[in-house]
Amino acid sequence: MLAKVNSCALSGLNGYRLTVEADVGLGLSAFDIVGLPDASVRESRERVRAAVKNSDYDFPLRRITVNLAPADIKKIGPSLDLPIAVALLAATEQLPASELLEQAALIGELSLDGHVRPVSGVLSIASALLEAGIRTLLVPQENAQEAGIVQGMNVYGVSSLREAVELLSGESTLLPVQVDVAALFRSRGAVNGPDMSDVKGQPVVKRALEIAAAGGHNILMVGSPGSGKTMLAKRLPSILPELTVEESLLVTQLFSISGLLPPGQALLTQRPFRAPHHTASAVSIIGGGAVPRPGEISLSTHGVLFLDELPEFQRDVLEALRQPLEEQHVSITRANARVDYPADFQLVAAMNPCPCGYYGDALKACTCRPYHRQQYLRKISGPLMDRIDLHVQVPRVEYDDLSLQANRAPEESSAVIRQRVLEARERQARRFAEADCNLNARMSRRDLEHYCCLSAEAETLLGQAFRSLGMSGRAHDRILKVARTIADLDHSDTIGPMHIAEAIQYRNLDKEES
Repeated sequence: MLAKVNSCALSGLNGYRLTVEADVGLGLSAFDIVGLPDASVRESRERVRAAVKNSDYDFPLRRITVNLAPADIKKIGPSLDLPIAVALLAATEQLPASELLEQAALIGELSLDGHVRPVSGVLSIASALLEAGIRTLLVPQENAQEAGIVQGMNVYGVSSLREAVELLSGESTLLPVQVDVAALFRSRGAVNGPDMSDVKGQPVVKRALEIAAAGGHNILMVGSPGSGKTMLAKRLPSILPELTVEESLLVTQLFSISGLLPPGQALLTQRPFRAPHHTASAVSIIGGGAVPRPGEISLSTHGVLFLDELPEFQRDVLEALRQPLEEQHVSITRANARVDYPADFQLVAAMNPCPCGYYGDALKACTCRPYHRQQYLRKISGPLMDRIDLHVQVPRVEYDDLSLQANRAPEESSAVIRQRVLEARERQARRFAEADCNLNARMSRRDLEHYCCLSAEAETLLGQAFRSLGMSGRAHDRILKVARTIADLDHSDTIGPMHIAEAIQYRNLDKEES
C-alpha cells in the first residue's frame, strides 16, 4: 500500500515543501530510502525501525521503499524521521487515513524509544510551508514555540511518535500552540548586557562609537594592550536601536538553522554580538562547508561582528570580508548547490599599533623596528581599510579615571547615548524615505551629492585636508559620510566646518600613510 505525508527541507535560509512517499509491497524484507538522501537521512532507517517497534506498532517485514520528492534535491539531516515513520504506519494501515493527515506537515528526529527530538531551522520551515499553502504543522515539543511565531500556522508540539499518531487519527485533544510575538517584544525590557557607563574615561572613543552606531559605520580601534578596546566593543550593541520584528525574525532564522538558538527561547530580541577568534577559518567566518551553513558574518546580521587582533587573522579571511561589507549579503556556491545568506552586519575591529603593542605609548617604549611595524600594518589591505569609516586611537587609561576614590561625575549610561543615536537615525529615516539606502554609511556617490550639503567653510576645510594629507577619493567619500552622521547628531541639515574637522580626525591611518 502507498501513503504520502507532507514535510519540508531546508536549502540555505529557505525551506521547500517535500513529500514523503512510503510503499510497502511484496518481496524480501528490505528498507530503502531514495530521493538523494545524505548519510544522516539514510541512517533514519534504523531509527525509524526501532522507534516504531518501541512505540508498540508493528514494523512490516516486507519490501519498504520511501521516496523523498522532489528527487533532484539532496536531503540533509535527521528531521525527516517523523514523517517517514508516520508514512510507514499509514501505508500499513496502522494509522487510518484522515483529512488532517492529508493537510498537515510533519518534522522531527526520532530517538530509538520513539520520542521526538528537536531539530534546526523550524522557523524557516514553518514560513515556507505557510507560503506553500499548508497551515498545520507537527513539530517536536521543544520547537513548538519557535514554529508558533509564524502567524496563521496551526502548530502542534508532539513529544513522541505515538502522540503524533494519536493526534493525526483524531484520538488526541492536543491544542495548537499560541505565541504572541508582540507580547514577546513588550516583555523583553531593557537591552541586556554590559553598559557604557562601566567604561571609565576614553571620551574620544565613546564619541566615535556613538557616531558609528548612529550612522551604521564600521570602526577600527588602534591601541596598546589593556587600553579597553574589547571592553568598548562589547558595549556597542547597548547603544544601537532595538531590533524590529522583521529583523528579529531574520536573526532567529539564522541562529535556528545553525543550531544556535538557546533552548526555550522562541525569538531572539537582542542584537547579536559575534567575536570569533583570530585563528578562525574562512569557512567559519564567511560560511560554507560541504553543506553550506551560515558563517559569522551572517550570524552577525543586524548586529556586531567584532574582530579582535585584526592583523592576526588569515589574509584570505580578511580579503573575503570585502564583498559582504559592500553588498550586505554573501553567496556560497558549491557543485550541487548555491545558497544566499544575509550579511548585514556592523564591523568593529581592534588591533595593536605594532607587533609589540606599544608604539606611541606614553609609558612603555616600542621595541619594534620601523620595517616590522610597516609589515604589521600591511597585513590589512587598502581595499579592506577603505571599507572602514572610522579609525580611532585608543590611548592608555589614566589612573585618575580608574581610581575608586576619585571625585568625578558619573559616566554616561548606554540609555542616554542610545537616545541620541535614535534621534540621529530618525533624521536619516526621513531623509532617505525615497532613497535606496537607509543609513549614512550606505550612501552611494550620487547620494553624497544629493544629501551632503556643505557650508562654504566646510568645503574649504575639506579641500585643504584632501590636498595636504594626500587623501584618496574613497577617503574623501568616507569623511563626507561620517560628517553627515556627526551633523545628524548635532541636529543640523548642513555639514559645517566643525563636522568636517571631527570626521577628518577619525582617519588616523590615512594620515600615517601620507
